[in-house]
Amino acid sequence: MSLTNKQNNLIYKYIKMSDLLSILIPVRDEKENVYIISSEIEKKIENSNYEIVFINDFSEDSTSEELIKLSESNKKIIHFDNKKKGLGGAIDLGIQKSKGKYVCIMMSDSSDTVEDLNYYYKEISIGNFDAVFGSRFIKGGKVVDYPKIKLILNRLGNLLAKLLIWTDLNDFTNGFKIYKKETLINLYPLVSESFNIFFELPLKTITRGFKYKIVPISYYNRTVGEAKFKIDELGSKYIFTLLYCFLEKILLKTKVK
Repeated sequence: MSLTNKQNNLIYKYIKMSDLLSILIPVRDEKENVYIISSEIEKKIENSNYEIVFINDFSEDSTSEELIKLSESNKKIIHFDNKKKGLGGAIDLGIQKSKGKYVCIMMSDSSDTVEDLNYYYKEISIGNFDAVFGSRFIKGGKVVDYPKIKLILNRLGNLLAKLLIWTDLNDFTNGFKIYKKETLINLYPLVSESFNIFFELPLKTITRGFKYKIVPISYYNRTVGEAKFKIDELGSKYIFTLLYCFLEKILLKTKVK
């Protein structure tokens, strides 16, 4: 029997007061954006029980100092210095340090919206999913100012992953997704060192048999700071991650659900 909207809202209202949400944000040289994203979350988030976990990935500007100031002024903000340089190490450390039942990975450049974060949390908590994946390329999704070359390569890479893994997800590479923390722990060991970590997590979630849902989200290209994504440096790493997860699926048949 399906629940009515009123019943869902009552369940959500209860969940909002009980389950901690960890918002994991890796940063490198984002001294301005750490303030922007923290403020956006504080103003727009619906769940009052949350923490923001910043992982400083070897910043060379004043990001570290700004994070100290932020955490001193807002007890919901904590930060840690990455020990293994790269996004893979930053996400790994953030997962370990997060205390929430749910962990949402967001980027610091405001490409992801807090409205979508609220939607994620509602879907994963009410639906009892192991993960909720956003897609910018399904009905209701939106992309604003996405570089054309990057977009073409993105669609080709995601299509290849979709065909190899044989799944309905068409936006693996977007890092903005939400998971139960126990789901993330069950994806270990993590092998990716860079942006390909955002490929590895959903690939393993699917191939290891976890329950997930796909929802439309919006993406806005950054307006402050410099993008860290380098297409020419990351192609081989994405291919490695895809083949690694594909071989795991075929040879090991790893299922945890």
